[in-house]
Amino acid sequence: MKVTCDREALLTAFPTAAAVVPSRSPKPILQNIKLEVSDEGAILLATDLEIGIRIQVPGIQVEAPGSAILPLARFGSILRESSDDTLRIEADGQSTLVRGERSEFKLPAENPQEFPNVADFNEAAFHELPARSFREMIRRTIFATDNESSRYALGGVLLEMEADKIIAVGTDGRRLAKMEIPARSEGGHGSGDSMTIVPTKAMHLMERALTDGDAEIQLAARTNEILVRGPRATIYSRLVEGRFPKWRDVFPQRTGSTKVDFTVGPLYSAVRQAAIITSDESRGVDFQFESGMLTLSGRVAEMGQSRVELPIAYDGPAISIMLDPRYVSDFLKVLDPEKVVTLELKDAESAAVCLTDDGYGYVIMPLARDH
Repeated sequence: MKVTCDREALLTAFPTAAAVVPSRSPKPILQNIKLEVSDEGAILLATDLEIGIRIQVPGIQVEAPGSAILPLARFGSILRESSDDTLRIEADGQSTLVRGERSEFKLPAENPQEFPNVADFNEAAFHELPARSFREMIRRTIFATDNESSRYALGGVLLEMEADKIIAVGTDGRRLAKMEIPARSEGGHGSGDSMTIVPTKAMHLMERALTDGDAEIQLAARTNEILVRGPRATIYSRLVEGRFPKWRDVFPQRTGSTKVDFTVGPLYSAVRQAAIITSDESRGVDFQFESGMLTLSGRVAEMGQSRVELPIAYDGPAISIMLDPRYVSDFLKVLDPEKVVTLELKDAESAAVCLTDDGYGYVIMPLARDH
């Protein structure tokens, strides 16, 4: 293999592939990244056997096709520290040579044939949607997942794929985030009765790798795996096994509930201020709704108390609820400060439901008051 590559282009792609590489593995070759070069172009491949990625690298001139195993830390350091615009890479099976204008690095070679195959996207049935929508959906649901849960498969985001949309749900049992986005089914693709729960790590990788804005991406789910293809990257992941809670039961048909509209920015600021006087043992902030005003207050015996007032357009009955400010903040910080959120409350013991006008919903369970 002999190539001349644009260092910046390779440096842009390399860290995304590196995010998949396991820090420890019984198969040492997995702690490297494979560079595969053909007359069509160059691809970086990485896998931990659960998740895999293929990234196309632009700006590579191919003299001789082939492949090379690139040691993660040392090759990454060469890319970062070099000041050359282009680097020449040669691999002959004995060693890998990386040359700059005034630098040369000789790295030990491993057999590229020993690197496991990373699945490519060859699906006839899939969902198609804009990368921008998919990344927003990930951002708005992934924070609510729970990798520590043993009872349910909460360590990932549930994707439900219908003819004209995808619904994503993340929950840790104490709060639940749901996002619905338009998507087009091709070839009759859909989730049917099976549960497509994508691991949190794979979702983070998809958000990072699929950066092509308005470009369309394809998503295909199979029995125990999922494939997502963008213009430059293809990501494979095994699915989380197990049951996901019946999330629709958490979004009750609210009759007689109190509704309050908020602008995200001022509410986020007020919640952060009230949360200053909370602790791990006393996490709750009291949300007191009265005519024209929301009062947020925190109290910790040895730390003091906080009281923050936020004028609101509300003229209903007084109602109060104790919520964990971290859960409220997690929801607000993934939204634009100017966005309007509708908060639905029933009483101090019932879940608080937050809704936006673009298919996003969030449920928070209240905390019990210390009497």
